[in-house]
Amino acid sequence: MRRNEKEVTNTKDIEKILMDNKVCRLAMVDENKPYMVPMNFGYSNGCLFFHCAKQGRKIELIKKNPNICFEVDQLVKLNKAKLACDWGAEFKSVIGSGRAQFLEDSKEKKAALNIIMSHYSERVFEYPDAMLEKIIVIKVAIHEMTGKQS
Repeated sequence: MRRNEKEVTNTKDIEKILMDNKVCRLAMVDENKPYMVPMNFGYSNGCLFFHCAKQGRKIELIKKNPNICFEVDQLVKLNKAKLACDWGAEFKSVIGSGRAQFLEDSKEKKAALNIIMSHYSERVFEYPDAMLEKIIVIKVAIHEMTGKQS
């Protein structure tokens, strides 16, 4: 990181940025081009969890290459000024990489869905088997992540 004073190194602080935000951008490689999608997510014990339909571009890309990159950010404050070059932003962000895998077992899917839903709600949910069969749950074991704030 070029600006060391902006780096967040404490794992708990990085995890707090993840937990405080609601959208994670998941990036994959499509041959030699990047492909990124915003997704709802959950985080627990060094892993990210996502769910989606069984078909689609991201599923095909993960099957070809399970190595992914992710990003979460939060605009804290926009600092306006008279001159354009004096504008700035206060923000928090996390960028990382990991390896994606598809969860097949219904117990694992339910546990992952509980992690995702707990990120957005305090309610407890039921997941009918028919619904579980229609979705894919993606688990990303995080290999590295860095935090930044300004």
